Amino acid sequence: MVNIEQLLNDLCFQPIGEHNGIIKRIKGVISNTKPNPQKLFVAEGIWLASMCLKFGTPIESLIVCPEHVRTPEVAELIKNLSARTQDRFSVSAKTYEKISEKGQPDGIMALAALPQWDISQFNPPQKAVILVIDGVEIPGNAGTMLRMADGAGADAVFFCNRKVRMTHPKLIKASQGAILTVPTFEFTSAGDCRAWLKEHGFTVYLADTRAPHFHYDEPFGKNAALVVGSERYGIAREWYDGEYEMIAIPMLGKCDSLNVGVAATVLTYEACIKNKMKDKTL
Repeated sequence: MVNIEQLLNDLCFQPIGEHNGIIKRIKGVISNTKPNPQKLFVAEGIWLASMCLKFGTPIESLIVCPEHVRTPEVAELIKNLSARTQDRFSVSAKTYEKISEKGQPDGIMALAALPQWDISQFNPPQKAVILVIDGVEIPGNAGTMLRMADGAGADAVFFCNRKVRMTHPKLIKASQGAILTVPTFEFTSAGDCRAWLKEHGFTVYLADTRAPHFHYDEPFGKNAALVVGSERYGIAREWYDGEYEMIAIPMLGKCDSLNVGVAATVLTYEACIKNKMKDKTL
């Protein structure tokens, strides 16, 4: 078993207490009480810290609680992540538990930054598929759709009229790491988003239960943007004054609609299969 105290000493970890500025900074990121222009988030635990390592996520600082480190896997992760930041700190179990959101902490936590995607550098391929998330309010739904977009092979996710915090722990967890890999762009208004889609030759489809035809009837085969709306209000009214197609998912039971994440999954997979796998054998 690795001597974790010796390892932290060899890696020049600095012991700090609960009143240290870095602890206050982490608390502020978690509670969203301070400005966060760098889009910092807390990557706690083996799995999420490993995702940051795998995808080259920028690490601002690394915090370790030796009392909670129980496996050689964590020790190896500490060594690898230590090479990514000069700001390395060790804390007591009492201090760590004040910032941890895990019932059984692994003793490792990184303050990391989400990727900063630049829309001016984004060049969609032919037959691209983009998911446009308009006004969604529940972090778990947003994270689930990012995870799904990765699985379906969508080229990007656009957030329009964003109501969720991108660094929210529930969004990060639900995305299963996709928040670190899927090109994600934000538009402050539907007008700006629509202008970009028009400039780049996208056909826009609005997910709407009132649509005259179903998703499986649409051949796609061209640049497609699929717009889904908020859980309470649906797609913003601004989207309906354009010449956009509406498509529906058939509801064969008693309910009149699907959860937004489920609806986005059905539509995105349909478009991606037809646009990206038409000439491939499933």
